[in-house]
Amino acid sequence: MKTLSSKQKAILDFINRFAQEKNYPPTVRDIVSGCGISSTSVVDYNLDILERGGYLRRHAGISRGIELAHQVASGVRNLRIPLIGQIAAGKPIPVPEPDAWDATASSEILEVTEDLTRGRDGVYALKVKGNSMVDALINDGDIVLMQHVNTVENGEMAAVWLKSEKEVTLKKVYRERRRLRLQPANSQMKPLYTEPNNIEIQGRVIGVIRRLA
Repeated sequence: MKTLSSKQKAILDFINRFAQEKNYPPTVRDIVSGCGISSTSVVDYNLDILERGGYLRRHAGISRGIELAHQVASGVRNLRIPLIGQIAAGKPIPVPEPDAWDATASSEILEVTEDLTRGRDGVYALKVKGNSMVDALINDGDIVLMQHVNTVENGEMAAVWLKSEKEVTLKKVYRERRRLRLQPANSQMKPLYTEPNNIEIQGRVIGVIRRLA
């Protein structure tokens, strides 16, 4: 097997470190910036060499479709999760229509290890915008893994569609006698209150991929 160049070793080390820290692989552009390489074409060229050498496997058409050889050899299964947009953890943000949260509308695919989904079906990802859930260890820029469900238990964290406002927000859901309380996990923020028939549950949080500073 051909000896790796210093650039190829740096790329392989970066992919491994990135995947360990974030639980999903980098994009080609992440590698460009992380390794100080001049262009995406240079990264693609070296990734092809690494793939031919058996150091990794790439999935065509997926922006984060890189699997390292040790993952393949150990039987660690990567799942493809649609990243379908962002959700506010603060003030609700408008979204076009409820069907915009359908996984088929995804603009990007994440590859995550199977253990992160806990064996659940209907899992998708959203990027968090805002700081209303910081006490639940969910910060601005983090990615939440969501299971598509229509109901949640009291106190579960959910993506909640507000029908009248045509807005969506990430909050803990509590049912009170004649209303619903959408509770932030931030002591500096007040809850939102709404009528039960004004909401639609779009999914519940089952995991968090944290953005590292």
